[in-house]
Amino acid sequence: MGSIIEVNNVSKSFGSLNVINDCSIKVEQGSITGVIGPNGAGKSTLFNIIAGTFPADTGTILFDGEDITSIPSNELFHRGLLRTFQIAQEFSNMSALENLMMVPQQEGENLFNVWFKPGLVRSQETAVRQKALEVIDFVGLSHVKNELAGNLSGGQKKLLELGRTMMVDARLVLLDEIAAGVNRTLLQELIANILRLNRELGYTFLVIEHDMDMIAKLCNPVIVLAQGSVMAQGTIEEIQANTEVIEAYFGNDAH
Repeated sequence: MGSIIEVNNVSKSFGSLNVINDCSIKVEQGSITGVIGPNGAGKSTLFNIIAGTFPADTGTILFDGEDITSIPSNELFHRGLLRTFQIAQEFSNMSALENLMMVPQQEGENLFNVWFKPGLVRSQETAVRQKALEVIDFVGLSHVKNELAGNLSGGQKKLLELGRTMMVDARLVLLDEIAAGVNRTLLQELIANILRLNRELGYTFLVIEHDMDMIAKLCNPVIVLAQGSVMAQGTIEEIQANTEVIEAYFGNDAH
């Protein structure tokens, strides 16, 4: 189907610290691609560059063939490139359902429309609410839809973040350690939902994760970063058998 994202020879430094070094990756449309690597390998920085949070010092990023290297994150969001965070970014004083309804841009945000097009505003609000109800049911949070998001468990907040990606036309979703702080039961629900979004709705995912069981269940291919560059790429079985990767993770204890 072709690549949806191409990172070409990207580098990024912070002061004298080189975090990303001449890094190139491709993510195929319709895939769930995993990114793993030791702490400090540059995984989150690479995500931030792709998502438009940090500018790259050198190199280019193509999104569906279009150069997005200098495009900011808010514009990329509206083009369908979304990301989640290691720590969920919910509106804690709003309900779970209201959190979902906040995602799409709405006509009611324009004061002119509030005053002179109230029918349009009400119609869109009704449509957004209906979609939010469908999404919250999809991710298994209907029973807490009216609960303040700040009161949800860590796993429920991650499910809510995943639901946010469904409120817009997501084309590529960057998942940054979505398993962190999630109990095993909810983690299985997260995995099932990601697979459903991929298989039923055609979502493409790029996943940073330390949980190797989750990577094994979700991802093909798996990309290994070390010192800001790609060390290896392949199936999880190939990665687990790669002695260079094992040594990068475990050093002298690799044997």
